[in-house]
Amino acid sequence: MLKTKKDHQSWLVTQPDHSQLAGTLAAHWGNAEFRQLGDYTPVANPSQLRSQAIFAIAQHDNGWIEWEAEPKLSASDSLPNDLSEMVRDQEDGMNRWRIGLRRFPNADFANLLISEHPRLLYKYGQRNGMEEAEIHPLFWKKRPQQLLPGSATRLAGFIDELERLQSRWKDRLAANPETRDWIEPETLSPHVRMLQILDGLSLGLTSSLIPARSGEARGLGHDTFELREVPQTSWEDRVTIEVRPDGENRVVLDPYPFRPDPLVVRVPVRVFDAEPDRNESFQTRWNTTAPQLLEFQLSSPTIA
Repeated sequence: MLKTKKDHQSWLVTQPDHSQLAGTLAAHWGNAEFRQLGDYTPVANPSQLRSQAIFAIAQHDNGWIEWEAEPKLSASDSLPNDLSEMVRDQEDGMNRWRIGLRRFPNADFANLLISEHPRLLYKYGQRNGMEEAEIHPLFWKKRPQQLLPGSATRLAGFIDELERLQSRWKDRLAANPETRDWIEPETLSPHVRMLQILDGLSLGLTSSLIPARSGEARGLGHDTFELREVPQTSWEDRVTIEVRPDGENRVVLDPYPFRPDPLVVRVPVRVFDAEPDRNESFQTRWNTTAPQLLEFQLSSPTIA
């Protein structure tokens, strides 16, 4: 659960809804300056590659579906734990990825992309040397310790587990003439990076987890931050995108990467008063609170 404080209220967005927003952004990515997904290199079936990449980005947090349906609650407000609270249980956090990576057993490329997300997050948690283009936007400015707790030994074991799964998926993709070139580094790397980038942009709109350029992050599209090492036309051609607010629920991206300009996106959010009713169960409270659609307009500097 993504939980953001605003106007003395708690704004809650589920992980799967945030993930679906990232998928929407992926589907609209691409214009005269930025290649759409699937087109970074010549491949046998670019439309299918694009489809699988979008699917992976839209589903990258599907391991949280069961948790969100029956969440652990915070003692402070009787609402679901925020992501930073949820991942304090390292083993449970790893199990979310295990569940998600079993959900679509025939989606080898999507599983490969999704599995790179936790592998790189946990690799960063080990403080291993990483390229700038591997570092998630969560850490573009600083390392939020609360997102990377737990045992280094368990981290190493989980990374090994993911890499064994990845070898199996790569073997199957390599055996198919339609997909064998999808796993070449110049094709795979930009799609892995785009999952990180669009996850980060979606988190900037649905939470306060992405650090602001200055001051404390407010979240929900109110912060200026940078998306670094964004593939533009190929893996070797990468740029930094500045994301900045331009009024309520209006966000400017410079340079602008989407086909429609402006692009309007929506995500469900539930809003709760800060003071909980301790006599009402969470399930009753959650299901009697109708979700609202939080709408953002994303645009280029010229439209803004």
